Order: sequence, then C-alpha cells, then structure tokens
Amino acid sequence: MERKTTNLMSIGSLSKAASVKIPTIRYYEQQELIIATCRSEGNQRLYSEKELQRLRFIKHARDLGFSLNDVRELILLEQQPSGSCESAHLIAARHLQSVCVRLAQLERLKHELERMVSLTESAENKRCSVIKALADHSQCEGEHCA
Repeated sequence: MERKTTNLMSIGSLSKAASVKIPTIRYYEQQELIIATCRSEGNQRLYSEKELQRLRFIKHARDLGFSLNDVRELILLEQQPSGSCESAHLIAARHLQSVCVRLAQLERLKHELERMVSLTESAENKRCSVIKALADHSQCEGEHCA
C-alpha cells in the first residue's frame, strides 16, 4: 500500500521551517521529543505539521533557557489540555529562580572583572595585575564563584 505523503516534509524542509539545524532535529528524535511521522519510498524521514509545531515549541522553550527535562515535562503537560496548568507555572517559576541566581552570579563576576580591568599597572608591579588576581583568589574583592 502506498503511503500518503501530502503535506509531509523532509528533515531539510523541517529544518528550514523551524530554523533548527538538522543535527538538532536528529538529537531531539533521539531524546524522543519529536518523532518522524513516516518514511518516504526512499526511506527518508517525513514530518507533519504537528512535528513542525512541536519543534517550534521545543526551540522556543530552549531559546528561553529551559532544560531538556523541563521541555519534556512541558510537552507532557501540553498533551493534557484539560489538565491544570499549575505544573507548567511551577516549572517556569523554578526556571525563573535559576535565571535570577545566574544573573546575581553574573553581576558579581561583572563587578570583579571591572575592578580587575580598572587596576593600573605601575613600574614597581612586576606582574600584570589581572594575572596576579587570577593566580591569587585573595586578590579579589568578593566572592564571585558560580
């Protein structure tokens, strides 16, 4: 029996339509986040509009920094439209908290790097102050470790 391939797209077409590289699509397939609908007579993977929408969903979530595990959970929640969205909010809130922690770490790093860059070199200073600070953590003004 001949497979119906109307409105199906190759991995290359899917890649272009979703602005996602082919190796990334293959990786998401390995992670079972998307699945090829069927294969062509030439054994080429074919994808439907549903997979395109799923890939765009994944890409948007990843662009926002959600982990693959979070994306997997969100996909499961998306598949249950009549369910409560409380779990999705908890996932987003948890991710927001980790972004806030990372921002605070980056602010500390920025402050320390600005301080290091602003140090002036003198004739008495036999070593570069940046190298000196990197070699001796006690030269740093505060805690800035990630």
